[in-house]
Amino acid sequence: MLDIKFIRENTKAVKKAIKDKNISLDLDSLLSLDEKRLVSLKKVEGLNAEKNKLNLEMKDAKNDEDRKLIIEKGKANKEQYTTANQELNKIEKEYHVLMVKVPTVPSEDTPIGKGEDDNVAVSSWGEKKEFDFEPKDHVDIAENLDIIDFKTGSKVSGYRGYYLKNEGALLTMALMNYAFHKIASKGFTPMITPTLINSFALFGSGYFEDTEYNPETDNIYQIATSDNKDGSSKEKKFLVGTSEPSLLAYYADRTLNEKDLPIKVCGFSQCYRSEIGSYGKDVRGLYRVHEFMKVEQVVIAKADYVESNKIQDEMVAISEEILQDLDLPYRKLQICTGDMPAGKYRAFDLEAWMPGLNRWGETGSASNFGDWQSRRLNIKYTDKDGNRKHVFLLNNTVLPSVRPLIAILENHQQADGSVNIPEVLWPYLPKGMTKINKK
Repeated sequence: MLDIKFIRENTKAVKKAIKDKNISLDLDSLLSLDEKRLVSLKKVEGLNAEKNKLNLEMKDAKNDEDRKLIIEKGKANKEQYTTANQELNKIEKEYHVLMVKVPTVPSEDTPIGKGEDDNVAVSSWGEKKEFDFEPKDHVDIAENLDIIDFKTGSKVSGYRGYYLKNEGALLTMALMNYAFHKIASKGFTPMITPTLINSFALFGSGYFEDTEYNPETDNIYQIATSDNKDGSSKEKKFLVGTSEPSLLAYYADRTLNEKDLPIKVCGFSQCYRSEIGSYGKDVRGLYRVHEFMKVEQVVIAKADYVESNKIQDEMVAISEEILQDLDLPYRKLQICTGDMPAGKYRAFDLEAWMPGLNRWGETGSASNFGDWQSRRLNIKYTDKDGNRKHVFLLNNTVLPSVRPLIAILENHQQADGSVNIPEVLWPYLPKGMTKINKK
């Protein structure tokens, strides 16, 4: 969410952001509702002040006649207050629904575009692998090596289910261990985070499109829980799609000190995504699945765009270093306005080359949200002058489990069907395991 004062003072820029991000929102309606809200709030506050005044007059009343008159005024005040407060609650509910849709004004260097086709490649690393044989995709490679079982995975788990097995399981865990150690060595506090969380964490981090969970639009699994004796649920529970919401919610409702910023944390978790809207897309293999693992990094920074952009660049550089360590050609994209969610100020994706699929595939995304998330989660800090401000929040994928696995299998495949394992992963594998051979 944005500060309403900022919205009022920067209406033109916010309207442009609404247009550029393809968001359906009438800002004039919001501003008009805000005016009504302020009038209604003033009325409620006035009636509350009158009630307090009547209470004092009652204490000073000298006779029954004066007390009777004050009681009558009190009854009238109570009726008026109840009606005015109900009207204010109604307005504030409508106001909140519109406020959560207001987007962050993107950075000046963010490309203007309509969708993912307008994202801009700003850099690349490595050369696309040239093979003296016809390269296979990861599905054929994995099945030939008996390291992934898609058939049984679909039977047991359903659509997009899979089993990692043998060297496939070992290689995937090596990837996660390597990434977790790598990011910890960069000064990030490691955490293994909850994967079952409450709705406030998902709303606060922006994973609900509106104020409440909507299974038609949100790529999130809701869990049926029975906390009460009658089988009903006390509160809604959800499975995370990344550890980001859990990491951010760890600091919810806190006021930090500027001297402690930036705070750098990383999380490892299982991740679950319903992938709404992607039915029939990337149906073969691991590229788009409902369940995987991921190492995520989050930074809590001062309210300074210059400083936070520098931190974001440093976060992306860590992920680039990892892809280089794995000898995976990749490109860095700067995300355009039309492919950018409402809350993001500046965003980048990293895409590894996947020769078997003959295309680039996203392996991570880095975002600067400014104070959009922190206002929802109520995370503040006290600056050196004693002023309280909302922090800036940033996140970036260190490494997910499945897509880098695809890239490794496809880039490091050999003519005999074997796969060479990047040397950086050897310390995390059984001794002598440097290659996956057909059994």
